Amino acid sequence: METTEKQSSIDKPFSPRIILILAAACGLIVANLYYAQPLIGPISADLGLSSGASGLIVTLAQIGYGIGLLFLVPLGDIVENRKLVVILLVLAAIVLAIGGGIHNITLFLLASMLIGMVSVAAQVLVPYAAHLSPDATRGRNVGNVMSGLLLGIMLARPVSSLAAEYMGWRAIYYLSAAAMLALALVLLRALPPRRPQTSTRYPALLSSMLELLKSTPILQRRALYHAGVFGTFSLFWTTVPLYLTGPAFRFSQQEVALFALVGVSGALAAPVAGRMADRGWIRPATGIALGLVLISIALPLAAPSGSTFALILLVVTAIVLDMGVSANLVLSQRAIFSLGAEVRSRLNGLFMAIFFAGGASGSALGGWAYAAGGWHAALWIGIALPALALVYYATDK
Repeated sequence: METTEKQSSIDKPFSPRIILILAAACGLIVANLYYAQPLIGPISADLGLSSGASGLIVTLAQIGYGIGLLFLVPLGDIVENRKLVVILLVLAAIVLAIGGGIHNITLFLLASMLIGMVSVAAQVLVPYAAHLSPDATRGRNVGNVMSGLLLGIMLARPVSSLAAEYMGWRAIYYLSAAAMLALALVLLRALPPRRPQTSTRYPALLSSMLELLKSTPILQRRALYHAGVFGTFSLFWTTVPLYLTGPAFRFSQQEVALFALVGVSGALAAPVAGRMADRGWIRPATGIALGLVLISIALPLAAPSGSTFALILLVVTAIVLDMGVSANLVLSQRAIFSLGAEVRSRLNGLFMAIFFAGGASGSALGGWAYAAGGWHAALWIGIALPALALVYYATDK
């Protein structure tokens, strides 16, 4: 039987140093999922993977991440959190180093899936931050940590592009492997332990997740909201490089990398959303966040393709879209982390798995729509996803 966790740290101030360490750690870890996205071409050419199958490099990493969310992240409810994260980081360093040295495509794809699985260490750290935070500042602290995670997502693509240009695509795997080992040592020394006070065993832990999903309306609602907006986020960042490098703009890969940096400023919305959540404004702030995503993805329809105005609108779209997605993510996690300390890791795993499936669907739909009907067809699907989320939001009384 589970017991309510006693948080000895709840009366202590949450150190800004710990916030910074957790934010940096989340960013470095989650970046492992995104390094390969702009490198699909050179990796496929080097390892002999056909263009039709090249998407497996990213897809298998996403599948691995989903597996980790469902089967590894829940361990945070029964295993000492710092120890769990350090083990996952050491495993990440091993599989990243192996991935960088592999010359067999089958083994490389397996390594990609394993990299995704162990990268869920970031999703152990996010509820860990919530555990260390007093209730009055939990949203702000989680928002600050999530801003680091979001920066990792947004910076991973340009960083890997530049590393590949000067050192080859394998370099980013070796560099990240070294970073994971260094990070494991830092976290081992800097973080206080957090031991869950529960006697639940792993099989019972996993079996409880379906019941949690069925019996937790807030989790259901927040996961579906974010599945919609993250689907649009993934659709945009999957198709906009194709659009920018196509005949409309003829961007180089370096120019696409610079464009990707534009979205980084959207991560600034995360701590702002956290503060709004702490003041009890989760519901109105959610409506604003969903509305920002819908408006942003519709903006490119207002300008002729290839024009300077169209490029300006794309920049605005990248910033506002990332702001809306960042804000909604923090608001959602603030809401579900208020449901109980003893189930936070399971709730976070379920939440992330559901909205990550929405992101994978958005990427797939965007690629299909772009190939079948061009840029505008992809945009209309991107508009439909947050529109559905807003309709669902309107039913929340």
